[in-house]
Parts: sequence; C-alpha cells; structure tokens
Amino acid sequence: MPAASAIKVMVVDDQTSMRAMIRRALQDLGFKDIRDKPGAVEALPAVKTDRVHLIISDYNMPDMDGLQFLEAVRADPVIGKTVFIMLTGSADREVVQKAAALGVNNYVVKPFAPAALKEKIERVFGELT
Repeated sequence: MPAASAIKVMVVDDQTSMRAMIRRALQDLGFKDIRDKPGAVEALPAVKTDRVHLIISDYNMPDMDGLQFLEAVRADPVIGKTVFIMLTGSADREVVQKAAALGVNNYVVKPFAPAALKEKIERVFGELT
C-alpha cells in the first residue's frame, strides 16, 4: 500500500481548468508532488529529466496527442515503465484499443468523479494510504 504523498505525478492536459480539477482531486486523495504541463511536447522532456511515478494525460491535445505521448514514453529506455493513465473525452473503442496496444496502464473517461480517478490509480499501485 503506497502512500499517495510518496507518488510523484505529472498531469498533462491542454485545458487549464481540467489540469486544476485533476490537481485538486489528487490533493484531496493525499498526493503532494503534482506537476503539470499544458501539452505532451512540454511534458516529455520534463519527465525525462525529473522522473515521476505516474503520468495522467489527456488524449485530445494539439501538436502531440495522448497516444503519441504514450508511445514516446514507452519507447524511452529510462521512463518506459512509468505508470500512464489516459484521460479521454469519449469511450471511443478505437482510442482505448490503441492505448491498450501501446501499453497504457488504465484510462479514465471524462467527465469523471474523483472516486473514479482514485479507483483507476489504485488498480495500478494498490490501495493508497
């Protein structure tokens, strides 16, 4: 049972309001070390230089979408095993299947309740304390 406060998180979403909402939900769950970036292009070098345990990324973003970001993370020998949870605005089966094929750990359909996010994180890390 990992302590939520010990898990470093990177939140990646092009919508400022969504990043703020996810940050609040994570803080309410006990997470303390939360970073965020407005896009995968900015997030990729950040997670390479300052490793995190969990990436929560939107799917639909300009420049590099969530699937391309996931693919880049999985292809990197240093950060390739980082837990990756994809946020998507739709339960689009094709996106979910592509994400699964690329090695996503879990996904959350927006809009979501904080309890749903907690459940998805706990499915990967185990029960949080």
